[in-house]
Amino acid sequence: MRTDRRHFLALSAAATVAAAATPARAAVQLSALGVDATQLGVNPASSEDQSLALQRAIDRAAAARVPLVLPPGVYRAANLKLPKGAALAGMHGASRLMLSDAASLLAAEGADDVVLSGLTLDGGGKRHESRGLVRITGGRSVRVVDCTFDSVTNQALLLEGIAGEVRSNVFNAPGDGAIRSLDARDLVINGNTIRDAGNAGIQVWRSAIGYDGTIVTENRIEDTRARDGGSGQYGNAINVFRAGNVIVANNRIAGAAFSAVRGNAASNIQILGNNCTRCAEVAIYSEFEYQGAVIANNVVDGAAFGVALANFQQGGRLAVVQGNLIRNLTPKRPPGTDPGDAAGIGIGVEADVAVTGNVIENVPNAGISVGWGPYQRDVTVSGNTVRGAAYGITVSVSKDAGSAVVTGNLIAEVRKGAIVGMNYRNVATGDLAKDGVGRFTQLTVSGNHVR
Repeated sequence: MRTDRRHFLALSAAATVAAAATPARAAVQLSALGVDATQLGVNPASSEDQSLALQRAIDRAAAARVPLVLPPGVYRAANLKLPKGAALAGMHGASRLMLSDAASLLAAEGADDVVLSGLTLDGGGKRHESRGLVRITGGRSVRVVDCTFDSVTNQALLLEGIAGEVRSNVFNAPGDGAIRSLDARDLVINGNTIRDAGNAGIQVWRSAIGYDGTIVTENRIEDTRARDGGSGQYGNAINVFRAGNVIVANNRIAGAAFSAVRGNAASNIQILGNNCTRCAEVAIYSEFEYQGAVIANNVVDGAAFGVALANFQQGGRLAVVQGNLIRNLTPKRPPGTDPGDAAGIGIGVEADVAVTGNVIENVPNAGISVGWGPYQRDVTVSGNTVRGAAYGITVSVSKDAGSAVVTGNLIAEVRKGAIVGMNYRNVATGDLAKDGVGRFTQLTVSGNHVR
């Protein structure tokens, strides 16, 4: 039968008429969304696999550039292919696509303008392909919106080389991760809810260090586990790896087995305004070969380490840490990490960093830690408030440690010293706030208020 747009518009009108006996709201929704899939041989009441019927309907609707609508029901299928222009829509909470065997449920390759909306995408508890229950590669103007991912044992949504948006979806206990983006092109990940992910919430990765431009905003991520163990490879609510110019802003993150936001070799990253509670390791991390990070206006309440910018020996440098509120830290990192790794520290930095205007309270070790052995260069610590700590501010005085300026900070209720010099883990000076820097001419300590 010849397929054209006129034929599909006629089917859409017929679907609206057929729905007239149902509640008016459902009829309006169907007619507004597109063509009723039942008019193309798809049966929402069938207990049989409907992959063939669904694939035909998807192909015909995409060829006519008309959205295909799945009325309420359960549709069992596997390995469905989404061609260019495919738009598959459902009635929120009522249209369920359920994986019928061990393949992926939906896949698109090199297809622009793919849209998934209003669907429940159900993995059926099966061990589907690890490359994603839904996998979309090499497409522009891709949109996954207002969908729910249920009973996924592996990766829920995998995007490779995608430009578009992932918005307002719900991911319920994905066995591996919720959203993994590889080599994106200015992707937007916004307003999603992720609960009880097995290994990761949102991953923004690249196969090699380079520009990415993804924006990750206003997501709610709760109870991210580290099912596969490790020392930080898993258990991060948001993980940015090798991806440059990424913005992670205004997310609500609770209960990460490792980090709320972890940037690894991610240059020009901005981590802004996130609310992070109950993190077992470093709450906000920028590590390894990053060059350029702004970490500002975040709240961290409960972690082993508040904010860390590390690995100057591997090129990690250049940052602003400003206006963060950090409190109620714990003295140990989780199992799997090096037992010698520092914990109970509010902010730790190494090279080419300005640390300004932060408020840190109730930390068992140091409020602010500057440098690690010789890995210290051009750090300014000014205008911060540290209250309730073993040490207010520590700064490296090891051989070959570079310059640091510590001025205008307020330090209150510290137990062991306001500002002290460290040789790696060992205290190497008296209280520099009282005694001055002495022979450590690379340091400037002045104008701090201690009480």
